[in-house]
Amino acid sequence: MRELNEELGITVQSCQPLIQFRHDYPDKSVLLDVWRVNDFSGEAHGREGQPIKWISPQAFDDYDFPAANQPIISAAGLPDCYMVTPEPDPENLDEYLSKLKQALESGVRLVQYRAKKLSAEQLLSVGKDVIQLCEVHHAQCIANMSIEDAAAIAAHGVHLNSQRLFDFEQRPVDKKQLLVASCHTLDDLKQAQRIAADFVVLSPVKATASHPEATPLGWARFAEMVNQVAIPVYGLGGMHVDDIDDALNAGGQGIAAIRSLWPK
Repeated sequence: MRELNEELGITVQSCQPLIQFRHDYPDKSVLLDVWRVNDFSGEAHGREGQPIKWISPQAFDDYDFPAANQPIISAAGLPDCYMVTPEPDPENLDEYLSKLKQALESGVRLVQYRAKKLSAEQLLSVGKDVIQLCEVHHAQCIANMSIEDAAAIAAHGVHLNSQRLFDFEQRPVDKKQLLVASCHTLDDLKQAQRIAADFVVLSPVKATASHPEATPLGWARFAEMVNQVAIPVYGLGGMHVDDIDDALNAGGQGIAAIRSLWPK
């Protein structure tokens, strides 16, 4: 952190890992170890005459960054929790939307809308309500559905399961939408990186009641796999808020969860 004081005139008070990855140039390979500074003292300024400017994550697209910076830009714009909604009860959709509102009011800022048991009409109707709620609370909503249906409800992105992930040889949506994928193997992670996904979930990190047959990765294997790709990765499977630090220390972006983030 000494360099931040030497170049920007600030003293770091609190920070946490953001993302670490290798980038290969034609003549060399570099390790980029990036941290998020949460608190600092001093006023940031270019002590060596370099220009600096504060910008919001929403303004990143207005700037031309080097290719090596893209994973950093993606990670910097993401929170440490990705909430997956539980299956909506077709007979009690008002309660589902009410609990979503509670989650958003509690600070959730990244949501996956997942509804496999709704009718085609309900899927889109409820989806539009979900998007509207998220936008009111300045949250992003990723739709776990077809690309066409995600576009129909004006979702902020689309989530591909590990099977659909391999249906594409290149990024299937433009950069205005987030592209997200579910991964379980290193091949899945590398395919997600190949098609320029913005972030992924990797599971199961721990044992889960919903998939008791799946062998948990554990944090050591999670870290080993994450270290081999340049993409933000959320840990999924038995995750709780208390696991965020373990996820960050293992090189992840944070946690993804249903039960522990959804209001009781």
